[in-house]
Amino acid sequence: MKLLENKTAVITGASRGIGRGIAEKYAAEGCNIAFSFASSVEKAKALEEELSSRYGVKVKGFQSDAADFTSAQTFIDAVVAEFGRIDILINNAGITRDNLLMRMSEEQWDEVMNVNLKSVFNLTKASLRTFLSQKSGSIINMSSVVGVMGNAGQSNYAASKAGIIGFSKSMAKELGSRGVRCNVITPGFIETEMTAELGEDALKKWTDGIPLKRGGTTDDVANACVYLGSDMSTYVSGQVLSVCGGMLM
Repeated sequence: MKLLENKTAVITGASRGIGRGIAEKYAAEGCNIAFSFASSVEKAKALEEELSSRYGVKVKGFQSDAADFTSAQTFIDAVVAEFGRIDILINNAGITRDNLLMRMSEEQWDEVMNVNLKSVFNLTKASLRTFLSQKSGSIINMSSVVGVMGNAGQSNYAASKAGIIGFSKSMAKELGSRGVRCNVITPGFIETEMTAELGEDALKKWTDGIPLKRGGTTDDVANACVYLGSDMSTYVSGQVLSVCGGMLM
């Protein structure tokens, strides 16, 4: 039997990178998927068709702004109407607006906080009624090793990702008695479309500092998500799982 058979997952930011990798792995494990996308209707349709035809699961994209409270609620209401339940919520939407603090604008700070951190509040709050009435659910929030270590030029990103950890531990305490779990994944250096633009020298500099001597893949992160979303982790809550090749110890 597949690990996520007959479960329904909500994934934000699933059209590319880590989010897409999670969606593909979840579909392969028999999970029905509702995902949100900001603007690219064609890309969303293509993902729907690809995953549903390849894996025989139900996949539907919803145009929604995760950073907007009302939009997030509308999205979750539509998912529940369409799928009937939510078993797993993966808050993966995220952006960077890197700059040294002395040069960082208020807009760069606010934009990162809204997309990375407020979206987690928005989607979690919107899903609570469903999770609590089911007396079950797994919330997986995507942070970053930068949220634990900090990084020069990323104070906004680091603060948003650290905030996710504190929020998630609080949710684990609030929701545990109702059978709802909440955990965090902190990816390290994961090779995606974004990192491919760095060039070979920059990539080597990064991987040289990682004990496993390679960048991670989206599959590495997706596998951790399968574990936390499946019944293999029913006694795991409030934890931070670092998928970083030993970069963070």
